[in-house]
Amino acid sequence: MPTTPHSPAAGLAYWSLPIEQLQAVLGSGPRGLSRVEAARRLGVQSQLAPSGGLAPALRLLLAQFRSPIDWLLAAAALLSFLLDSPADGAILLVILVLSGLLGFWQECGAARAVRQLLREVRVTTTVLRDGEPCAVPREQVVPGDVVLLSAGTALPADCRVLEERDLSLEEASLTGESFPVSKHPLTLPVDTPLAQRRNVLHLGTHVVSGMGRALVVHTGRDTAYGAIAERLQRQSPETEFETGVRRFGSLLLEVTLVLVLAIFAFNVFLQRPVVDSFLFALALGVGLTPQLLPVIISVNLAQGARRMAARRVIVRRLAAIENFGSMSVLCSDKTGTLTEGSASLRRCADIDGQPSDLVRQLAVVNASFESGFPNPIDAGLRVGARPEDLEGWSKIDELPFDFSRKRQSVLARRDGALLLITKGAVAQVLAVCEQAERADGSLLPLEQVRDAITALVERWSAEGDRLLGLAVRRWPSEAAAVPRAVGLEAETAMTFVGVVALSDPIKPGVKTTVADLERLGVRLKIISGDTRLAAARVAREAGLSDALVATGSDLDRLSDQALPALADRVAVFAEIEPRQKERLVRALCRAGHVVGYMGDGINDAPALHAADVGLSVQGAVDVAKEAADIVLLDADLAVLIAGIREGRRTFANTLKYVFMATSANFGNMFSMAGASLLLPFLPLLAKQILLTNLLTDLPEMTIAGDRVDRDWIERPHRWSIPFIRRFMLCFGLVSSLFDYCTFAVLLWLLRADAAQFRTGWFVESVLSASLIVLVIRSRGPLWRSRPSRALTMATVAVILITLALPGTPLGRLFGFVPLPPHFLAVLALILVAYGTTAELVKHRFYRWERQRDPRPGDAG
Repeated sequence: MPTTPHSPAAGLAYWSLPIEQLQAVLGSGPRGLSRVEAARRLGVQSQLAPSGGLAPALRLLLAQFRSPIDWLLAAAALLSFLLDSPADGAILLVILVLSGLLGFWQECGAARAVRQLLREVRVTTTVLRDGEPCAVPREQVVPGDVVLLSAGTALPADCRVLEERDLSLEEASLTGESFPVSKHPLTLPVDTPLAQRRNVLHLGTHVVSGMGRALVVHTGRDTAYGAIAERLQRQSPETEFETGVRRFGSLLLEVTLVLVLAIFAFNVFLQRPVVDSFLFALALGVGLTPQLLPVIISVNLAQGARRMAARRVIVRRLAAIENFGSMSVLCSDKTGTLTEGSASLRRCADIDGQPSDLVRQLAVVNASFESGFPNPIDAGLRVGARPEDLEGWSKIDELPFDFSRKRQSVLARRDGALLLITKGAVAQVLAVCEQAERADGSLLPLEQVRDAITALVERWSAEGDRLLGLAVRRWPSEAAAVPRAVGLEAETAMTFVGVVALSDPIKPGVKTTVADLERLGVRLKIISGDTRLAAARVAREAGLSDALVATGSDLDRLSDQALPALADRVAVFAEIEPRQKERLVRALCRAGHVVGYMGDGINDAPALHAADVGLSVQGAVDVAKEAADIVLLDADLAVLIAGIREGRRTFANTLKYVFMATSANFGNMFSMAGASLLLPFLPLLAKQILLTNLLTDLPEMTIAGDRVDRDWIERPHRWSIPFIRRFMLCFGLVSSLFDYCTFAVLLWLLRADAAQFRTGWFVESVLSASLIVLVIRSRGPLWRSRPSRALTMATVAVILITLALPGTPLGRLFGFVPLPPHFLAVLALILVAYGTTAELVKHRFYRWERQRDPRPGDAG
């Protein structure tokens, strides 16, 4: 690893240096870096970055041979090559390498596809380049850059604060501090602990409120996060599907190893050649272990992600696809999903409910001078502005919006007088007012008109409007202490002047979309900060006509033990505080649901982390996109439905391989155990087992693109180890039964010697495995569910190769001999009987499963 530091400030206590000195060390200034210098530094930084050892492609190739059984078999093959049969050893090694290359090719393509998709949702950071704001991918931020900060910005590096306006950051992930921390352009002592460095911003934290500028000091591994190696290396918690796959693979591997060791011991006890017995046992382990399971999962998830991307859904974490398909509850705000997400000014009224041009003008001035993060409310007010509205006005200062105050204020001057204009949620604006102003300018104590204002708000909320309260605080021009800047203390003793109503119309087709979600087995729950009446109105328009409504205060009255029952019943949650969103999501998870949460704001990150699948949109703030598993390129529930269908298709195709592996592998276990103990010779040679494994893998590699039955798409399904265990035993025994029928025909009808027996069983094993793929890929009858073209062609190709191989020179290298026509005719009858029996057993099996557990989707 190179020792050259990435940052010129490496090793310096940069929080203790004067800003001018730190800028000189970093070769930066108030205008940031030039584009040329930034590109140069990025190139140097890339050269200094650690290589990470082996190239990714080589690591992926070696990963195909990570199984200890593979290594043991390769060593045994080399031993055979040197001491016994060079041809056999070479064949074993060639088949092992071919199997590994097949998996490498598939996984390499999958990884490349995923990298391309993730570029669609790359998080950018706004920096100054040549003095101009410029959005760059966060990995291209370099020491010396000046970063522009606003609410929702995720810090791309460790930085020093240059300037700020009420800047607060969430640092819980780094320091454990649960409350937002205010930041200031200070110079601190050298020995200041990390948690008390109020002039430093850290990678991995995000801006909660305010705005500012910061100087980038350290990036990547040189940051505070980089020093905590365990934190950087920590993987995301396992999804339900990942846990199930791991447990299934472990179970199958443990049983296989026990059986392999037992078979090897019995063969040695029966005085068969030790080397042949060892190779046979190891090859059997390769043949019975679901080697392709990681590859199949990677390919299925990658292809599923690619299909979802074609429907404008980008998967950031592949393992989340299963949870996406299994999702039974979707929590979402109404704004931007059920509604258009754009606000238009509808009406303004004074405290008496009369139309007021003054209220409209003050709201326009506030929105026009606001410089925090972009939002549809201010955009809607600015659209409704008239040229004369801003004449004579000049901005002095502002107090940015934050989610605890739910207010935003602007200090502005007109005709020598200063006004602090505050707008925000009506209740929060009323909370800082002492009086109210009528249209004629007369002032009244707020308590005299509070009831009238509340009645107006309720009436307009019931009509579906988004309401804002508006208040002012005035300083006469001759005042002795005219403020040049304002702090939060200025929002006191204010005068309430009126109410602004904005409309956010429901999206066309939302009612149909919500009904489609219901048909897919996904219940929509609205979680909104709006009033009870406004949220209920939108719910009715969206088709949730009988939905129960609960408020944030209702949630506060319930314990964590009682909340899941309420969360399960209620469809609309109104007046919800940011802190309550995560609590609601966790309550729904405890109620037994697979929960999806769709959010795009600063305060949605905890809920996105808590949900089984976090969903965000391309236009979301940085912290929401980073917390999300899946990002929608369009904020539309119809896009979400398409993604759910693709998620279920991907999950179904992944489970198909699990079903195929369990039925074929366990059947072969039973058959191989009996044959190796009863026959005077090994039933198959190691090279023949590996060839069988390779040929049966080929059709299964096409599973990712297979068609999926409607019942898998129309309702959620969940991973179930008990179901898979029952499936494995049932279809494994059926497979083994017809293997023993083949043994009987070979021994009693054909009077087969060792070579004929091995050839006959090889042909039957490959053909029956290919046939069972077509049977168990669907819960319905084989003739009603057509496989994909790729699966069909791969299956036909494997059948033709298997039938032709014994009569070729290559077949003789594997120890095969031509089979008489009458055996092939009997084999055809065995295969027909096997397919028919498997169809009947499949019908009975799923009927028993429905009787065992009638709930849809819980049986895997």
